[in-house]
Amino acid sequence: MLSTGLAFLYGVEARVLVQAVKRNIERFPNDFMFRLTLEEARSLRSQIVILNEGSGQGEHLKYPPYAFTEQGVAMLSSVLRSRRAIQVNIAIMRAFVRLREVLARDKDLAKRFDAIENHLTRHDRRLGRHAKKIRSALETIHALMERPEEVRPVIGFQPDGR
Repeated sequence: MLSTGLAFLYGVEARVLVQAVKRNIERFPNDFMFRLTLEEARSLRSQIVILNEGSGQGEHLKYPPYAFTEQGVAMLSSVLRSRRAIQVNIAIMRAFVRLREVLARDKDLAKRFDAIENHLTRHDRRLGRHAKKIRSALETIHALMERPEEVRPVIGFQPDGR
């Protein structure tokens, strides 16, 4: 999820969200958050038409947004501590869980991702640096498709403090 979208959901300015993250940067390693390149941000802008003249943010992109993984979004709850941030975080985590369930059930979709990966492998050189990012995104989707092991709490009195 992009920092601009998350800021909107949390009801704060994007710069406030980024400041909070930068103050706690040790909580956000590269696999939790990364910054888009200007080229990637412009590409997204042309696809989803963000930052138009009427948005109040100006017509031109000044800084590329940050992208947060599922773990990065979860970590935001420890940085943004408002009541709204907690509720939004819960909703986002539920959406990730739901996405994982849908992907796990849809075997046809899993086959399509495998086909994309195979195609990507055959064309790595032509795609250049984008191949690595696409591969990373596909690995994340595969990880989401795997069901996490269910940890069952121990019920009853445990004399050894287990």
